[in-house]
Amino acid sequence: MKNIILIGANGTIGKSIAAELSKRHEIIGVGTRSGEYQADISDLSQVRAMFEKTGKVDAVVVAAGAVHFAPLAEFSPEKYYLGIHSKLMGQVNVALVAQEMLNDGGSITLTSGILTKQPIVGGSGASLANAGVEGFVRGAAIELKRGLRINVVSPNVLEESMDVYGDFFRGFEPVPARRVALAYSRSVEGAQTGQIYQVW
Repeated sequence: MKNIILIGANGTIGKSIAAELSKRHEIIGVGTRSGEYQADISDLSQVRAMFEKTGKVDAVVVAAGAVHFAPLAEFSPEKYYLGIHSKLMGQVNVALVAQEMLNDGGSITLTSGILTKQPIVGGSGASLANAGVEGFVRGAAIELKRGLRINVVSPNVLEESMDVYGDFFRGFEPVPARRVALAYSRSVEGAQTGQIYQVW
């Protein structure tokens, strides 16, 4: 049994990850305003404080991070910064602190998304943040010490989210959150590092 921090535990993907991994491991749920612990991952000091409360763990999974959707003509640097600070640097913050707080052989699993390679109108902010996450994971994987691993899960739009995001994802075949959760299991319970697990 592993002790796993799950950031975004009450989100749509997070709930499915918890349902899958809690069959075999202890889940420590973290959210911005809910969960056993609270932290805004865009704030490095809050990430450090969260890890100080949880102590050493075996794995950390991030299924959180906000991005702005809008047509390119309506974008401004400030709107891009939402995804950069939240989804990109928020997850980088977690990884930077986790390398100090994970037990030997521990794992870090981050989240990107299909818009890295399959762009949509209004989704340039998400494409930017997702691509940054994937680039970071590839680079970090070759430098982590103590047998630590890092991977990223890249999900398609979820079946459970089509009522909210369906207008953005015309023609995409959504995937169930339970299937996406299996990719997180593969990352946490497997042996690979530097991988991008696409669930499309």
